[in-house]
Amino acid sequence: MRPELEATAERVFVALADPSRRSVLAALAAHGPATATDLADRLPITRQAIAKHLALLADAGLVIAEPGERRRVRYRLDSAPMQVAQQFLAALARDWDGSLDALRRHLDG
Repeated sequence: MRPELEATAERVFVALADPSRRSVLAALAAHGPATATDLADRLPITRQAIAKHLALLADAGLVIAEPGERRRVRYRLDSAPMQVAQQFLAALARDWDGSLDALRRHLDG
């Protein structure tokens, strides 16, 4: 995998490592674009913590900040980085599958 794609996958994995960030993503997936205040109303997380999580999720490319009315920023999901991470895992699985098949053939032979 190209280094820039591997870096994207790494940022996604770091972002997904935190259960609060996964909750934020799940809320956006279930209810659509939302502000940090909207998310704080739905989740047992303070608005300040949500803002920090959203900043990290935005850095990973998993959410996009869109200016809204009255200077309120709405966040929406972007699945492109997640797809890169899935491709990384699929390539890793193929490598493992090949190694395990070779080991199985060696042991069976």
